[in-house]
Amino acid sequence: MVQVEAQEKASRKTIKQYIYRMIDTEQDFDSHGAVKKTTTVEREFFCVNVACFNKLLARDGKPLSGDELKKEDERIDQRIAEAKERNQKIAAGEPPPKKKDSDEITFARFLELGTFSNPRRVQLHGRDTIAIDYTGDPHAKSRNVVEGAIRNLAGTVWVDEQDHALVRIEAHFFQDYKVVGGLLADVHKGASFQSEWTKVNNEVWLPASFSGRGSARIALFFNHSGVIDDREYDYRKFRASSTILPGVAPVETPENTDSSTQPNPAR
Repeated sequence: MVQVEAQEKASRKTIKQYIYRMIDTEQDFDSHGAVKKTTTVEREFFCVNVACFNKLLARDGKPLSGDELKKEDERIDQRIAEAKERNQKIAAGEPPPKKKDSDEITFARFLELGTFSNPRRVQLHGRDTIAIDYTGDPHAKSRNVVEGAIRNLAGTVWVDEQDHALVRIEAHFFQDYKVVGGLLADVHKGASFQSEWTKVNNEVWLPASFSGRGSARIALFFNHSGVIDDREYDYRKFRASSTILPGVAPVETPENTDSSTQPNPAR
């Protein structure tokens, strides 16, 4: 896990050389568990020197109108300007702005918020992989909302043995998670999620999919009861000249894997 943390930091520069698209689908359920609403949005992930962004391209299969695209471009331009201003202040020797709730969690903090156990070698998509179970400690002291969520999670992580890269996560909340009595955050017991990464161009691991199920509310920014499904695709790479390279694709993996070598589901 220490090597995973180091690998992720080392790969950030390469990740910033890539651009890709994502399709996000949300299905909202009513009180009886039936689908009452389905929404789909398409975004594009890209980075500039100062930061990375997700640009909205379409809603429910319809491209944004000219005015909507203009507003989206203005939003991103504003964020780029803010990031440049922040970097200029840091370069000038001024103290960097404080981050109230940084969501970057180190391996050391994971050990303080829970325990890893039962490491084992398995095959995942035809690659040698190490699976490790994780169980959070609900009594551990957390510093922010993200850490509070981690201490209420149980599941399994999969690490590519050759690249020391995180390639899969499955986890669920084993108890309700509330912040300020549910005003800031309210995630119900049993809510679960799964994430996977794929090796692209034989040099970097990029997000491939995310799915979640359950009921959760985060302040005024997120309120959902149902299923979320995100898929990433169309990976492309920039040269220094900003030219997009064609033909960039995930490393091919077998369609079927022997069930006897499949990793155990999250527990």
